[in-house]
Amino acid sequence: MMADGVSPNTSVCPGQVRNNDVMLAIRRLAGADMPAVTAIVLGLPDYFTSDVAARIERDAVGHDSWVLTDSAAVAGFAVAVRRPPGGAEILWIAVDPARRGQGLGTVLLDRVLDELAAAGVSVVEAKTLDRSAGYPPYEATRAFWERRGFVQIDTIDPLPGWQPGNPAAIYVAALQPTR
Repeated sequence: MMADGVSPNTSVCPGQVRNNDVMLAIRRLAGADMPAVTAIVLGLPDYFTSDVAARIERDAVGHDSWVLTDSAAVAGFAVAVRRPPGGAEILWIAVDPARRGQGLGTVLLDRVLDELAAAGVSVVEAKTLDRSAGYPPYEATRAFWERRGFVQIDTIDPLPGWQPGNPAAIYVAALQPTR
């Protein structure tokens, strides 16, 4: 523990002191966090199919993964895979449905992108359901990526691993110059 009570592998988010000095923190996801991550996934049935919790658990073990906590309770998570040379993909990111709209996803994504950039990643990809699917819950998801500087560069249908009829919007963001 450091003098401020924060362990060295935990990052306190600047400017996020709320609720009687409770701090938001972002740290690496641990196996003990998976029940809370699963609860977030199950609480978002408009966004995740029933098989996703197991896929996230598998991906979290083999890739970079983070949790955002508030009062030590997991409020969000993210998983990213590095794609050499200099690329990464955000495989999963979500916030507890009761906490959506409070900026927690932005705080978490900013930390993920900062860590990826510090590790030499230049370009990050994210996939989500394309607007051509006509599924209203994903309007906010696409807006989230676009407000954070991601640009849609393609639509793929069917994307390998996705069910046909669920077109994938491919978004990218540059973290560093690539030339």
